[in-house]
Amino acid sequence: MFATGIENSIPRIQNGRVRVDQMESCGHYRHWRKDFDLVEEMGIKYLRYGPPLHTTLIGPERYDWEFSDVTFAELRRRNINPIVDLCHFGVPDWIGDFQNPDFPEQFARYSAAFARRFPWVQLYTPVNEMFICAQFSAKFGWWNEQGTTDLTFVTALKHIVRANVLAMQEILKVRPDAIFIQSESSEYFHAENPSAIKPAEIENSRRFLSLDLNYGHRVDSEMYEYLMDNGMTREEYHFFLGNSLRHHCILGNDYYWTNEHRVSADGTHRASGEIFGYSEITRQYYNRYRLPVMHTETNIVEGPNGDEAVNWLWKEWANVLRVRNDGVPTVGFTWYSLTDQMDWDTALRETNMRVHPVGLYDLNREIRPVGLSYKQLIKDWGEVLPTQSICLTVPVVPPAEYGEPGAERQQVEARRLRAVELASGGQTG
Repeated sequence: MFATGIENSIPRIQNGRVRVDQMESCGHYRHWRKDFDLVEEMGIKYLRYGPPLHTTLIGPERYDWEFSDVTFAELRRRNINPIVDLCHFGVPDWIGDFQNPDFPEQFARYSAAFARRFPWVQLYTPVNEMFICAQFSAKFGWWNEQGTTDLTFVTALKHIVRANVLAMQEILKVRPDAIFIQSESSEYFHAENPSAIKPAEIENSRRFLSLDLNYGHRVDSEMYEYLMDNGMTREEYHFFLGNSLRHHCILGNDYYWTNEHRVSADGTHRASGEIFGYSEITRQYYNRYRLPVMHTETNIVEGPNGDEAVNWLWKEWANVLRVRNDGVPTVGFTWYSLTDQMDWDTALRETNMRVHPVGLYDLNREIRPVGLSYKQLIKDWGEVLPTQSICLTVPVVPPAEYGEPGAERQQVEARRLRAVELASGGQTG
């Protein structure tokens, strides 16, 4: 599944006074038809895309579907498979932030309402980058609640992951053959000297927390104590162990130049650049969770030479082929995003309206060199990979085939298996 995405981050900054809306600043609200044209021009059939949560979920069980109705109808008409991103780094003003314990239930109801309104949608990322969302909002002090303590981080994390799990449960009630593609940052922390080994080990355990909870994987003993010491109860922890939906999931992992870190003796860390690379770090995550893998985000700034992003694309693609050839079931690749973004050079902490040139197209919707390279890559590899193993084909029902007999049979069988799953306590190994 070759994919791209429409950047739809919506965090609040400056103590909640300013809402960052990437779909607004990147021009998608004005140019969404053109953006869908560009997706087709690239030869892409999978688009990471979602409605703006802050203007769609306008109150408890109150929704404004106006923009979603027209955009999703157009995606369906074009037979583009959306991987629906329902929460991307922010919540509506009336919810407040990720410290609010009401968020998981409210988000689950919203997810159910979306699934009922758009039953032809099969692929979902309910909450994008759960770990990064909690860390930037509630540990680094950058977004939303701007928390800076372990307590605020654990509180945000447990609410975010619970929201993701409850959303998956609700969507499966409507679309029993739904497939959930986690988009989570894949990280590694390198000790720069012997005194930094212990803090690096702690960070290398902490990086797994969101996926451990989401997949019902028992956390490391040190992380269990960390969670218990910072506000998670035994009951909350056992909720995650008892509600795993991992067999409905694809392990989507993101990799950027900043995903590897150099750790100092005092526990502080900074980006180290690429050391292990995507293939090695992905093997670590795959060995932990044993789920099919999709590379769900990467990019790099087009620099002064004009070929920096092109070279990074080919390096990432070579890494994807490496893990796939090593036996890791790999089902997709994504350059994120379709167009350039705004202000990601400061991780959205400032509203400078400065273009971040990482897109397949610039904000005038003119193709960049990396766009030309990705288009060629898709053309070269799109027909080769599926023929190597039909067993690695994800059972996706294209929008144009929704409601047809084969798709109906798949849903009937998925509903039967889900009933067996629930009857057995929700755990099928």
